[in-house]
Amino acid sequence: MPYHLFSLIVMKKLLRLVLLAVALLLALAAWLLLGSATAFDEKQKYLYIHTTNPTKEKVQEALLEQNILKGTSVFNLLAGWTGYYDHIKPGKYKVEKGTSVIRLLRLLQKGRQEEVRMVIGKVRLPEEMAQRMARYIETDSAAALAFLTNDDSLASLGVNQANWMTAMLPNTYNIYWTYPVGQVMRKLKQESDKWWSKEQRKEKAAKLGYTPQQIFTIASIVEEETNMTKDKPLIASVYLNRLKKGMPLQADPTVRFARKDFESNRVTYEHLRTPSPYNTYLNKGLPPGPICIPSLVSIDAVLNAPATDYLYFVAKPDFSGYSVFTANFNEHKIAAKRYQDSLNAYLARKAAQSSR
Repeated sequence: MPYHLFSLIVMKKLLRLVLLAVALLLALAAWLLLGSATAFDEKQKYLYIHTTNPTKEKVQEALLEQNILKGTSVFNLLAGWTGYYDHIKPGKYKVEKGTSVIRLLRLLQKGRQEEVRMVIGKVRLPEEMAQRMARYIETDSAAALAFLTNDDSLASLGVNQANWMTAMLPNTYNIYWTYPVGQVMRKLKQESDKWWSKEQRKEKAAKLGYTPQQIFTIASIVEEETNMTKDKPLIASVYLNRLKKGMPLQADPTVRFARKDFESNRVTYEHLRTPSPYNTYLNKGLPPGPICIPSLVSIDAVLNAPATDYLYFVAKPDFSGYSVFTANFNEHKIAAKRYQDSLNAYLARKAAQSSR
């Protein structure tokens, strides 16, 4: 075989080998960059990159310790090429199963955090609120509590330690995990202000002679008095009438709040002597602030309370959860005795059944 012919054959074989090698390398690179890189079996997981000292090493630790990637070699190489480590964006990121390295890197580079839906319901104490907030944001409950119990921090929201609850309303709020406590509270306050500016709520409060914060406080007592929506406007009218007449509110829920006893429904005469500015048996007028975050229904029940002459109410003897409303103390005593007699009979039957 002529030498030049042999050389041509060899060159073709070498070229094929080179092309094959290149193809294999490209396939490997595509698999490493575009193929699934996730290490978890779940449908999705969340990657948390903390705001404190977000370094290259911290990101790699998070990827491994949170079981996001099988390894960080390819990610580290690509992140270095693209300059990601110079512009790390902390946050909570949703990573779906089968996500590639390139797709994950793009997600982190663009800072496409997952929104957090923070649910605010009935809360009574700053400790409760701090613990609830810590479930949704990076900040721990101790730091959240420090904010909620500091008048200097709360002053930026126009509230203090007594009425801090009035800066928010029960609702679901979209926030980001990286929000500091102050930013979360500002968002809650902004949403609260928007709500109060609708449907002439501020005007209605002023017509009743109260600020929105005072209406909020009255509503918190109504909220703790009943779960019955139909009764809330009537209970609100009772308390508004008492305030107008200069009578003490004598609201049992304020005594439970003063004692920090939220489990027992029974308020004894001994409890009524609990020394506290929140005890409305010992102090006339409104307590220093709300005793819980009331529902929007309760707030509107106060704002739209009907004009009545009711000054008293007591639970109905049928245990339906509704109340009997009266305008004078004698009628109230009769209604209260009916309820007490019914309750005593019920307890006696229950005791007799348990003794059998």
